[in-house]
Amino acid sequence: MSTREFKNLITDVPGISVGNKSSKKLRSGVTVILPDKASIASVDIRGGGSGTRDTELLGLDGTVEKVDAIVLSGGSAFGLDAAGGVMAYLRNSNRGIPIGSVKVPIVPQAILFDLENHPAKPWHNRTPYWKLGFDAASSTSKTFSLGNVGAGLGAKAGSIKGGLGSSSFFIKELGLTVGALVAVNSAGNVLYPKTRAFYAWDTELNNEFGGVHPPKDINKETVQLPKNTSLGQNTTLAVIGTDAKLTKSQARRLAIIAQDGLGRAIRPAHTPLDGDTVFTIATGRQNLEDPIRDLSLLGGYASNSLSRAIARAVYEARSINNIPAYSDLK
Repeated sequence: MSTREFKNLITDVPGISVGNKSSKKLRSGVTVILPDKASIASVDIRGGGSGTRDTELLGLDGTVEKVDAIVLSGGSAFGLDAAGGVMAYLRNSNRGIPIGSVKVPIVPQAILFDLENHPAKPWHNRTPYWKLGFDAASSTSKTFSLGNVGAGLGAKAGSIKGGLGSSSFFIKELGLTVGALVAVNSAGNVLYPKTRAFYAWDTELNNEFGGVHPPKDINKETVQLPKNTSLGQNTTLAVIGTDAKLTKSQARRLAIIAQDGLGRAIRPAHTPLDGDTVFTIATGRQNLEDPIRDLSLLGGYASNSLSRAIARAVYEARSINNIPAYSDLK
């Protein structure tokens, strides 16, 4: 076992810190994943209603290999302003890809819909998300809260409160750490119908989301969606972090495998109503001994970690706007 103290957060991955900034007035927020240096990253987008910024450059045919930060935000398309604030913080820190005589920070972003949490938006010429992004990037740490924070503040998971979740795991066989960070705002549910049991119950470690198992007589084929659903009002956003040394192609494959964890924890996932997006970021501290087998194994643990993080997001969330939280269920 690793001798490092693990917090069960994505920041257990060496080289990664996280900053959150929330607005109680807006009931919305921003989460920034900040590597200590530019790192290889990629993305896999499977939702039918995604909202993103600079994700195209993470494709395998993109020239740029590394990113300086990844941003998850509420605010729907208005929230895309958050990356501008993060870029300003990074520019002030002299970070970015050198282009001629200047440096341009590379900051991909994805957003979720939470605009109806505060119907009268109190901004005029500029959205508040630029400042939320700047402040989140300015306050990154190795520790952070889960539930109603950052991009998860205004989130909803099916018919109950969503939130921000995270988890980590040290893979002893590989000597690698993998972690997940997720903002859960899904159209689909995370619980077996009419129970307190998470779909992700079989991935749970150390009762991290309550230790509730599904009843033996549960109808496991039932799939439910809220009756009042509209295009573009949902999305689950995730980041998988690892200290493995990966190529962009390997990072892309890791994101693809990790999407299975999203599908196991949320049912249904990747719907036309969602913008489900999984980023990967690799800080490059440890080599893969067997590039094919080790990447496959790493992906399996990444998938598990994402499922756990999704359940933790909902488990730690608290009710707002009369949306019941997991802790309110009987």
